[in-house]
Amino acid sequence: MGNIVYFDLETQKSAAEVGGWGHIDRMGISVAVLYHSAKGEYDIYLEKDVDRLIADLRRADLVVGFNVLRFDYTVLAAYSVFDFSAVPTLDLMVSIEERIKHRVGLDAVAEATCGVKKTASGMEAIQWWREGQQAKVAEYCCFDVKTTRLVHEHGVRTGKVSYVSHKTFLKQSVAVDWAKIGPVEHILRPA
Repeated sequence: MGNIVYFDLETQKSAAEVGGWGHIDRMGISVAVLYHSAKGEYDIYLEKDVDRLIADLRRADLVVGFNVLRFDYTVLAAYSVFDFSAVPTLDLMVSIEERIKHRVGLDAVAEATCGVKKTASGMEAIQWWREGQQAKVAEYCCFDVKTTRLVHEHGVRTGKVSYVSHKTFLKQSVAVDWAKIGPVEHILRPA
């Protein structure tokens, strides 16, 4: 399918610092990362690169992320009048949530599906940013993008992913139809 772009971003501020989760658009971008399947390369963007980031997202045949509709696009919306609902997007978290009827984190899915754990947390990335450790934030964000890609590719290949239930703490599997998703059909879009 053309160019699938895997996407994640980190913020400069936490939800608590901006008045809660209702103000995600005030968090500010510290680092964003795209992995372009067509090139097999990662691109790293800082806040000053936001126009180039949005242009690259717009050129993708499909953007894949984890909580990208509710979080990443909301952060980006503060920088542009562009309507991100026009970007063909598969939000893995939303897709899984629709099937299991509750949210699950990337770590719970990645570890159960691929045996991979996140290397840090978003709060640690904010602290690193404040300490001037941009490279460390970029490395963490790249790893989250790679983790998202591994989960997506597994789901496409096998038709299922696993997760650890936050209720039972047991590993469970869920069927996904990500292999059927093309550039214009079955696309999850923000509400």
